Amino acid sequence: MDTIKDTYKTLVKPSPETLFKDRGSKFFGYAFPVKNEDDIRACIEQLKKQHHSARHWCYAWQLGKDYSSYRANDDGEPSNSAGMPIYGQLQAFEVTNTLVVVVRYFGGTKLGVGGLIQAYRAGAQMALEASEIVEKTIDEEFLVKFDYPEMNVVMRMIKEQNLNIIAQEMNLHCAFTLSVRKKDSERIFQLFQDTYKVSIKRL
Repeated sequence: MDTIKDTYKTLVKPSPETLFKDRGSKFFGYAFPVKNEDDIRACIEQLKKQHHSARHWCYAWQLGKDYSSYRANDDGEPSNSAGMPIYGQLQAFEVTNTLVVVVRYFGGTKLGVGGLIQAYRAGAQMALEASEIVEKTIDEEFLVKFDYPEMNVVMRMIKEQNLNIIAQEMNLHCAFTLSVRKKDSERIFQLFQDTYKVSIKRL
């Protein structure tokens, strides 16, 4: 049974702005595709300029194709009433390399911790529902080297295994950079390693 997880979900582009209202408070929701913490900072700075008179800019993000790192920030709201409900929606939608920010304008009536949790969860959910989410494969890259006489053999293997050539060099010797889906990588590596006069290494 093949249990290697080799796909992840992320956003195609930033979501349109969404708005959730509760007892006069306004919660503007935004979702962004991000690659690193620099991207995250830039998105939050942009929203702070855009909504300079707002009271709170609460957010959560998840990074890594293996969903390995995340953070939730309440930005002055009661502990765990904003960042974690937003993060809960990132988990519910199973997205990574994604930042969700919910910007709050206080409407004069306190919502209580329960009300805040509900409002921030709704703000994040609406932003993610309005987003275009795509599933991508996790790929590994290999460098395959060989001489011209082996070209036909190598090309036949690439075609049979439906592999992607992402770079190639044809000088005195030949070198292909191949992109291989993670769950197939061990098998493909072995296949080329067992081929006479062909070398393969992981990049």
